Order: sequence, then structure tokens, then C-alpha cells
Amino acid sequence: MLAASVLGFGQQPPATLESVLRDAQTAQSAGNYAAAAADYTQALKLSPHVPELWANLGLMQQETGDFAAAALSFQEANRLNPSLYVPNLFLGIDYAHAGKAKEAIPLLMKAERLNQNDPQAPLALGRAYIGASRFPAAAQALDRAIALNPKLGSAWFTLGIARLDQVENEARMMSEEDKNSPFASALYAESLTKQSRYGEAESLYKTLLNAHPQPPCMGAGLGFALLREHNTQAASDAFSAERTAHPECGLALLGQARIAIENGNNGRAMALLVELWNRDHGFFASNIAVLTAGMTNEKAAAVASLFSSEQSAQLSQDLRSAVMGAINDAAGSGSTDSVSADDSLPAAAEDAHETAEQDYAAGRFGQCARRLESAAAPLSADRLRLLAACAFLTGDNLHASRAADALLAQEPHSLEMLYWSIKANERLAFQSLARFQELEPGSARSHILLGDIYSQLERYEDAQAEYEKALALAPGNEAGMLGLATAYLNNNHVKAGEQIAQKALGHNPNDPELNLAMAEALMAQRDYADAEPYLIKSLHAKPQMLPRIHALLGKSYAETGRTQDAIAQLKLGEPSDEDGSVQYVLAQLYRQMGDTKDAMAALERMKTIKEQRAARGFKRIEDPDLSPLEPGATRASAP
Repeated sequence: MLAASVLGFGQQPPATLESVLRDAQTAQSAGNYAAAAADYTQALKLSPHVPELWANLGLMQQETGDFAAAALSFQEANRLNPSLYVPNLFLGIDYAHAGKAKEAIPLLMKAERLNQNDPQAPLALGRAYIGASRFPAAAQALDRAIALNPKLGSAWFTLGIARLDQVENEARMMSEEDKNSPFASALYAESLTKQSRYGEAESLYKTLLNAHPQPPCMGAGLGFALLREHNTQAASDAFSAERTAHPECGLALLGQARIAIENGNNGRAMALLVELWNRDHGFFASNIAVLTAGMTNEKAAAVASLFSSEQSAQLSQDLRSAVMGAINDAAGSGSTDSVSADDSLPAAAEDAHETAEQDYAAGRFGQCARRLESAAAPLSADRLRLLAACAFLTGDNLHASRAADALLAQEPHSLEMLYWSIKANERLAFQSLARFQELEPGSARSHILLGDIYSQLERYEDAQAEYEKALALAPGNEAGMLGLATAYLNNNHVKAGEQIAQKALGHNPNDPELNLAMAEALMAQRDYADAEPYLIKSLHAKPQMLPRIHALLGKSYAETGRTQDAIAQLKLGEPSDEDGSVQYVLAQLYRQMGDTKDAMAALERMKTIKEQRAARGFKRIEDPDLSPLEPGATRASAP
């Protein structure tokens, strides 16, 4: 990269240096990076104070995988000339690769300033920010990389991952603040619906109808859950009640349009959809897919016929395209004409005498957001709250995320802002990852991404197929092997999961998540002693995973007769106890020790957890056998 400039550096170099550099260039062009590195090393013996030579040596060492040596070479180049782009860029990349995000960030910021036309610098900076858990900053850096090269698939992929990491981090924060809050419960109810667990979603939505504060459209969420359970009359009642209580809720109009379609009243359906379109084009475009979710092919064909008929000729082409796009997507055929929520849609004329609050109350969320965004002065906390809601509801996810970030900087414990940030960043993540899939449709990363999505939806056989495709393209890919092992375990293919985890650990024996997968495979086979070393290594995993690991360690210790150690680990694992099983094991262990008081307290906590679980919509399960252990027993098994 820099050899040509080195040849012209200062005075004419001796012939021996020139010859060595030409050999280096020849080896580099042929892809023989080890030989090129040896040549640059020889050149530096002849001229050790040329920073470009150190930079070139670092590049060759980087190519051969000798990252430690490359870092030393780049450091020397940077010492000799701090204004060179390559040493700053690659030293920053190496630091980030080594987990030293704080050291990497200043170098990569400097590299970006030195060369504002190369997307690799902001791409590497975005990755470093992810390593430092600074997700909004990561997104901004990655946006700059994409602006320089919109077809850079790795930037779109990394941006999607940054957004998902932010969602995961903020979901953990919300859970720590109050996992039973209306905002946390609303997110969980939406998740249940996406997993087709409609009965559980229905139960949870019902508990939210009288909650205060209340996220928008909980009654409509209940209506769609009922509709997917084929309880059409109850769904219709829920949509009507929601429109009465919250006239701004556009989802209720969509629900009533869906009921009209189910009843064969296509004229009413069209009228309702036109009403919703006229209110807010952005809301319509970003939510129209809800109309056709789970719809039979016959009904979908009827809607398609309706919106392609002469009767619809007077309607906006954007409206018809949005509806037809949703129908095609529901059928799995895709659509080249569908309207994205982020597309530029025509805006209705604004009344200068109305306020953003009035716009919101009327369901004109786009107008609400535009009024607030055009304000000259910085927005107050209340105005930022309104902006986050209006921007998200009109499909402007980027401004919704930024408004939430701005208020979270002032009020880091705001559950409402965490709610809007999670929802907006989830949408932004999927948009970025969809763009990545368009750019790299057959790549290993694309198959891993699909596998992860299927795993989240509990479609484990589909997930297995995608991970296997990824590994066929990239054998030994750690993300693919971890995904495949986890999918096998979740699908009760324990031996297969163990084999994949063992193979992956051969490549990276210290990876915390691979060690956890191996431990879970062994524990599923009641091989507790062998699982323990893997659990110990997995304690270096992400903070949100640690309570579950401690709970598993507690189970292992209990099964191998170390009661006091088991209790200590189980208490650390209490935050992961979603079904009362940790408290159940604790109760058994306390009973073994003759500690009746703590045993009863653990049982009471188990009872509370199970009641809360039932209230959130889980199906009831049989209580575990709580009879005293047999004399001399040393094992305690979770239900």
C-alpha cells in the first residue's frame, strides 16, 4: 500500500534498500505476505526510522494473522509519524479485536479525521463503540460508513447488530428497573404474539387495560390476539372499546377493517383503511402488515381484488401499493411496489392553529413529529416524550430513537423512553439486516442471521437448517456452530448439541457462550461433575447471562452434595428464576440443612413467582413435589 511512497522518501535510497522493497512488493502482489513481511523487516534494518516501512510491515503481519507483532509495528509507525492514516486505522482495529475498545476509539476517531473518504475507519469505529457498549455512538459511526458506501454489506450488518445489542441492553435495564411494569409487560405481550402464543398474549393484554401509565393501543393488541384465536366477536368488541377509549389508536381501525374483511364486508374495510390513510400515511405504511397477518389465501385474494378493482381507481397509488405489498409479503412472494414506512409519503396539510398534542389525539402522528422537530429551542422532557411516541407511530424510527436517547441522557431510569427506544431500534435493526441480506443474500452471515431469527421464534428445525447452510459455506464459523449447538439443545437433540459444542470449543476453548452450551448439554444428561468446568469458564459471558449461569452452577453443586456452595450460587441466580425452579431447589436444600424458616420463605417466593407468571399469561403447570427429601438424600432436582 505504501511501498511506492517509501521508494521516493527523502534522498534516493541505496540500491540494496530499493531491491528489498521491490522484492516486498512482488511478494505482496503474489499474496505471499509472510515473505513480504520478511522483506520489510530486512528493509527496516537498513532504514529503521521510516514510519511507512513500519506501517507496511504491520500490514503484512496483519495479513498473516500475527496481530500482536502487527500492533507493535503500527505503534512504532505512529510514534515516528502520528499523522499517518494506516497505523492509526489498523492499530485501532487490532485494539478493538483484542477487546481494548477504550484504547481503540481515539485511534479510530483520528483515522477517520485523517481520511474522511474511506468507510473502513467509521466501520471500525462503530465496532469499537459496540465493544464499549456505546450503541448510539456506534450507530452514528456506522451511518457515516454507509453514507460513504451504501453497498458495504458489513456496515449494514454491523449496524443491525449494534441496534440489536442496544435493544438487548435496554431490555435488561428495563427488567432491572421493574420487569412487571406496564411497559415491560407490553413488550412481552408483543413478543408472545410474534411467537404465536396468542392465549398467553391475550391474558397479559387484559391485565394492561387498566394499567397506568399505559402504552398505546393495548386494547387493539388484545383484539388481534383474540382474532388470531378465531374469537371474532370478542376481538370486534375489543377494537370498538379501544376506539372509544383511545380514538387516536390506528391499530383499532386496522382491526375493524380486518373484522370487516373476515365478514365479507369489503366496502366497509376499504372505507376504514382510507380513513386511516388520510390520518397518517406513515402509520398506515408501517402497520398495514398487521391487517393481513394470518389471513387465509382466500381472504387475501379478496382484498387484493378489491384494491385492484375499478372501485379503488380513485384511491392514492401509494395507498394501493402499501396494501398490495402487505398482501404479497403475507403470501411470501415479496413485492417490488410496497411502500416502506420510511419512504417519503405525501403529508396532509397542517393547521397552523393546532398543537402537537392535538395532532397526537387525532392520530396525526407525522404532523405531530414534524411540529416538534421544527421547534427552534431544545425540547423539554415532556416534548421529547411526545416526539418519541409520534415519530415511532408514524414510522420515523430514527427520530424516535434519537428522541428517546436524548431523554434517557437526562432521565436514565425512564421506562417509557426505554420502551420507545427498544421498539424503534428493533425496527431499525431489522431494516439494516434486511438491507444486508439484499447485498449478501447467499453469505454465511446471512444464513446465521436467519437462523438467529428462527431461534427467537422457537422454530428450531428451521434455525438448524440455516446454521447448517452457513457452516457448509464457512466450516468452523463460531457463530454458526454456537447457533447450531443451541438450536439442537432447544430442540432436545442433546447429543447433537454436545457434539457441535465440543467441535466449536476445539477452535475456541475459552468462548463463554460455547462453554455454556457444552455445560447445558452435559447437565441435560445429568453429567454434573463434567459440566462444572465449562460453567466456570462461561462466567465470563455477558452480564445479563450470569444469573442463569449461577443458577446452573447451583444446580450442579446441589447434585454433587455441596449444599452451602449450591445455596450461594442459587441466590446469585435468583434474577433468572422465571418459573420458581430456583426457589424450589433452594427450599429443598434448606430443608436438608434443617432450616425450616428459610425453606418456607423460598417456597413463598416460588409461589409469588408462579402467580406472577400466571398473571403475565403463562399456562399453569403442575406444582413440583414439595415433600421432604428421603433421609440421606443429597440431590435436589428442579421441576
